[in-house]
Amino acid sequence: MTQKYLLSIYQPDGETPPPEVLDPIMADLTALNEEMQAKGAWVFAVGLHPASTATVLRAVDDDVLMTDGPFAEGKEHIGGFTIIQAADLDEALEWGRRLATVLGTLSVEVRPIAYG
Repeated sequence: MTQKYLLSIYQPDGETPPPEVLDPIMADLTALNEEMQAKGAWVFAVGLHPASTATVLRAVDDDVLMTDGPFAEGKEHIGGFTIIQAADLDEALEWGRRLATVLGTLSVEVRPIAYG
């Protein structure tokens, strides 16, 4: 039985890298996604708009407060994520290592998805 894992990609806030930097990374990322698809590991992946576009909702008493911006203050936020399925944590970590290698200096967090 396989387990699904979330591979979260953390990126620094700020400007998007120029095409000469970003294009080769995106090509390598596409190739890695295609490999994961071919091996049955890939479920889906998405990129996110900057954290500044976020809206946080929080229930307080009988009201819901709405705040612009990310939930946590920081210099980096989740920029995208991939959902994979893997036989075990070791396999998920290997895909996470591959993703981190493609992304260079960006961090990748691997976390099992809880069901129920």
